[in-house]
Amino acid sequence: MDEIRLAECFQAHRARLGAIACRMLGSSAEAEDVIQEVWLRISGHGVDDVRNLDGWLTTVTARICLDHLRARARRPEEPLDDAELRDDLDDLGDPQEAAVLADSVGIAMLVVLDTLAPAERLAFVLHDLFDVPFGEIAAIVDRTPDAAKMLASRARRRIRSAGPAMASDLARQRTVVDAFLAAARDGDMTALLDVLDPGVVVRADAAASPTGAPIQLHGARAVAQQALSFAGSVTHARMTVVNGAVGVAVAPHGRLAVVLTFALTGHRITELGIVAGPERLQRLRLIDLDTGSSGQDAGR
Repeated sequence: MDEIRLAECFQAHRARLGAIACRMLGSSAEAEDVIQEVWLRISGHGVDDVRNLDGWLTTVTARICLDHLRARARRPEEPLDDAELRDDLDDLGDPQEAAVLADSVGIAMLVVLDTLAPAERLAFVLHDLFDVPFGEIAAIVDRTPDAAKMLASRARRRIRSAGPAMASDLARQRTVVDAFLAAARDGDMTALLDVLDPGVVVRADAAASPTGAPIQLHGARAVAQQALSFAGSVTHARMTVVNGAVGVAVAPHGRLAVVLTFALTGHRITELGIVAGPERLQRLRLIDLDTGSSGQDAGR
C-alpha cells in the first residue's frame, strides 16, 4: 500500500481511535500523542499483511494506552482467582443495563475511571463503550476471554457503586468552591469568611509567589484578604476536577497559568493550594466541569 493510500485509510479510522484513546486516558492531549504514535508505527512498518485493519489499529491504540496507564497507575493490578472469576461471570448483569451505564459516562465516571487498575479500565472502555469483543481484549491484556470479562465486570461494579456518591460529592464541592469564587470576585469579605474554616491554610508553590519562595498563610481572615488580592485573576477561572476533587484552573489567553486545589470539611474550605510551577501543572489531572474535556485543555 502506497503512502497516500495508507494515510487515507488511517484518516478514516482516526476519529474512532482518538475517541478510544481519550476515554482510555482521560486526556485529549495524551490521546493525540497516542494517535501520532500509532501513525508512526503504521508508516514505519506498513500494513500490507493486515487483514482486519480496524481491529489491528484498535489493538495497537489500546496497547499504547495501556502502557500510558500502567506508567501512572494509582492502584496495582489485582490477581484473578478462580472463585472470584466464577462469581464475576455469574454477575455480568443485563447487557441493556451495561449499555445504559456505558452511555452515562460523565464527570463522576471519568473520576472513577481514574481509580481503576489499567487492565480494568481498558476492558470496560473497549467492551462497554466501543463494543470490542472480549476475545480481542484478552489478547491485549494477556488474559483469557473469561478473565477479560471479569475485568470489565469488576470495573462496572466499581463505577456503579462509586459513581452516584462521587457525583453527589462533586456537587457539594462545587457549591463551596463556587461560593468562594463569587465572594472573591465581589470583594465580599463576610461571604469569604463564611466559606472558610477558621483554621484554613493556604500553601502556594514558589512559582505562585512574588518572592519566588513557597508561601503559607494560616487563618480565615488572612486567607480571605489574600483571596481578595487575586480577585482579578479569578475572572479567567474555570471550575475543574483536579486529581479527583473540585478545583479551579486559571488560564488567561488560553494558557494554563495557575490551578487552585481545595480540601473541604463539610461546607467549609480547610486548605487551599496554589500551583503555578510548570512541571507541577503538567502532572495534574484536570477535567473541565462544564465541558468534560480533560488534560491541559481543561484550563482553556
